[in-house]
Amino acid sequence: MKLKRPRQGLFISYSQLKGKKHRKKHSNEPRIIFMSFVAVLFPAALLLMLPVFSKTGLSLLDALFTATSAISVTGLGVVDTGTHFTRAGQSLLLILMQIGGLGQMTLSAVLLYLFGVRLSLQQQALAKEALGQNNDINLRSLVKKIIIFALVAECIGWGLLAFRWVPEKGWSDGLFYALFHAVSAFNNAGFSLFSNSLTSYVGDPLVIMTLSILFILGGLGFTVIGDVWSNGWKGWARLHLHSKIMLTATPVLLAFGTVMFWLLEHNNTATLGSLSPASQWLAAFFQSASARTAGFNSVNIGQFTHSAMLIMIFLMLIGAGATSTGGGIKVSTFMVALLATWSFLRQRSSVVLFKRSISWPTVTKALAIIIVSGVILMMSMFLLLITEKATFEQVVFETISAFATVGLSSGLTAHLSEPGKMILIVVMIVGRIGPLTLAYMLARAEPTLLKYPEENVLTG
Repeated sequence: MKLKRPRQGLFISYSQLKGKKHRKKHSNEPRIIFMSFVAVLFPAALLLMLPVFSKTGLSLLDALFTATSAISVTGLGVVDTGTHFTRAGQSLLLILMQIGGLGQMTLSAVLLYLFGVRLSLQQQALAKEALGQNNDINLRSLVKKIIIFALVAECIGWGLLAFRWVPEKGWSDGLFYALFHAVSAFNNAGFSLFSNSLTSYVGDPLVIMTLSILFILGGLGFTVIGDVWSNGWKGWARLHLHSKIMLTATPVLLAFGTVMFWLLEHNNTATLGSLSPASQWLAAFFQSASARTAGFNSVNIGQFTHSAMLIMIFLMLIGAGATSTGGGIKVSTFMVALLATWSFLRQRSSVVLFKRSISWPTVTKALAIIIVSGVILMMSMFLLLITEKATFEQVVFETISAFATVGLSSGLTAHLSEPGKMILIVVMIVGRIGPLTLAYMLARAEPTLLKYPEENVLTG
């Protein structure tokens, strides 16, 4: 007797079922990341409205803007941090900056471990993905290293800054100022208790270099720090390709920004021109390092020439390292896109760096990040040009500063309209969780087994 063949589509193989479960889990991850951000954001905004945290009170929108800026470690403010908030309010901002810098998934893992709660496999996978790690990594050990490194770096910075500010402000204020700025710098937040940021210390090597080193370390990324910690003593060859990219590109970008800022501003009496030669180079270095998401300024940014502002926008957009306390499209994304372009111009079929090939999915992801970021920036700038009475340069600078979670301001943030504040709140959130995370959250995956014939498209 001839058996009837089962109808197509009635049965699903185990591998197909497993794939569907994996896709469903992957599609939920961006939503979980976004919801974890919101779960901290709204309670923090409500707290900032309480009289104990603010001297003159905050509206809901201003509180939401400030909380978003702190958790996204941006540093843009609609009120002056040093004069508007009480010591309790400033302490709350410090906690929010720490949460935003280390990441909610990291701190959630720490709290669960402290209370002896075992993380689920999905929670572990989310934390590992947020930290850019593979599944074979011991999450408990990794989180421990991250927390230890962050606390040690911040404590060293705290101690060095205390040498300057305790004699000036006394023990209580001096220690708090030192702690606040150390945490703000390491987490690339850019919040300062001084109304003019750090312009009063433009020629002070102790303050400027301490803060610079802190936000450079925070901007390298926890993946790089962990790799150097584990494999650095084995030699350069044992480091991962991502670490090599960060450890070479970061000094190059710092040197490029320093030289360009000095060349473009050393004759501008409103910025570097009135300083001594040594202070000029120190200020140029500080702004080069700060532009890539730290958000501090030691000179008046609003008085920069247009050419220097363009360099700063370029550095802000690149940002810091992946899985770091900083934002931007990330240094590695920029380098992968640059290398892919160079390979195309050289007519090479693969992208190679340090004798390692970069996979095409990585290349296409880098290009997707740049395109999605560009679309978000264009839409945000367009809306701000409609809602705000500001120049085109101010809108471009402020939007990119918010998106890259930098926090440098050309003066527009303090005068934003209510719609303008809402626009920048969304831009800061997208910039912190990542444009691709937003795209994954909104898009619906539609996998298919169909493959169509290829045909060339004329480009260029």
